[in-house]
Amino acid sequence: MKKRFKMIGVVTVLLVVLAACSTKDPGTGDSEDAEKGSGNGTIKIGLSISTLNNPFFVTLRDGAEKAANEKGFELVTSDAQDDPSTQLSDIEDLLQQDIDALLVNPVDSEAIVSAVELANNADIPVITVDRSSEGGEVAAHIASDNVEGGEMVGEFIAEQLGEEGKVVELEGIPGASATRERGQGFHEIVDDMDGIEIVANQTANFDRTEGLSVMENIIQSADQIDAVFAHNDEMALGALEALEAKGVSDVIVVGFDATDDAVEAVEGGRMDATIAQKPELIGESAIETAEKVVKGEKVEEFIPVELELITK
Repeated sequence: MKKRFKMIGVVTVLLVVLAACSTKDPGTGDSEDAEKGSGNGTIKIGLSISTLNNPFFVTLRDGAEKAANEKGFELVTSDAQDDPSTQLSDIEDLLQQDIDALLVNPVDSEAIVSAVELANNADIPVITVDRSSEGGEVAAHIASDNVEGGEMVGEFIAEQLGEEGKVVELEGIPGASATRERGQGFHEIVDDMDGIEIVANQTANFDRTEGLSVMENIIQSADQIDAVFAHNDEMALGALEALEAKGVSDVIVVGFDATDDAVEAVEGGRMDATIAQKPELIGESAIETAEKVVKGEKVEEFIPVELELITK
């Protein structure tokens, strides 16, 4: 009996020693937690894009992927296809994938609020890209100054027209911050000029095909068109196609984004100007900012990306 008690005592001592060896020191976590944010590939970032049917956002995504690959981060991208409900579903899915930060390019700045709040409730930091969110907690917003870009367009068109002429404005998606801000900047310039008249102001949802069809209808109803400002290059190229098909010439056409097709059209003399937003740089900056946020570093609420007026 005494030998049995002695054996039990030995086993008990061994268990205590093993438990002590396996106990972590205070303040230490497992290897994954310790390495997170160290730039060794453990940071996982979600990116919700409004649409990949637009070359601008394809370039933005490519810039983000390039920066993420260089840092060894994992980037998971979803395409909302310009549908707010799809974007909400996409973000719900991203939040289930154990991401460390969420980058969002909203389809609609108001509709995205509920998705941002979902991320807030999950303690996942949110960074908005190119378009802002009307609510929720956002760690940073990375974009060009769209108001300034609209002002640049207004000044260019006014100069080309000698501050006198009839202008068509093709707006982006209603509810998108870029639509509101680009229009705001444009009107801050041209509305004070008595000689400039906005003869048509319609949405084409940032889409080339819609830009074409909307412009066709405007051409039929307007007796004179001297200039067109489209809130993005896709709509500008659609409008240009409609003008050329109808044989309407000597119309100043200005877009926004400086996509490859638009820059080629400007260089070829078909379009007059576009605003360069540098989407690749926006994507790269989004990854760099996400890294800082995940590591607990302080970042600016608004991180601007420089604009440039591209002309022939």
